[in-house]
Amino acid sequence: MSRRPNFGGMGGMNMQQMMKQAKKLQQQMAEEQENITAQEFTGKSADDLVVATFTGDRKLKDLKINPEAIDPDDPDMLQDLIIDAVNKGIAEIDEATQASLGKYTKGLM
Repeated sequence: MSRRPNFGGMGGMNMQQMMKQAKKLQQQMAEEQENITAQEFTGKSADDLVVATFTGDRKLKDLKINPEAIDPDDPDMLQDLIIDAVNKGIAEIDEATQASLGKYTKGLM
């Protein structure tokens, strides 16, 4: 007489319960993503000479350049300031996304 493994238990949770819980989790994640998308994120270069504002879905909404940052003899400096502000703004979005959604993805990667 062979014994068959009991796969039906899964910790007392049946397939219907698992699907219901997965759907609830998916809805919570979607709501958190909507909250992030609705926010604004700002990246600033040194001395706030360039300020880049993004929506939560990574669209550049505004870019302010202080006239002091504009040196016709040194265009590379302005480029560097813009890159710095943009990268910091994107990093702010990434941090907020990780803080909000990271709790759902822990252990999956």
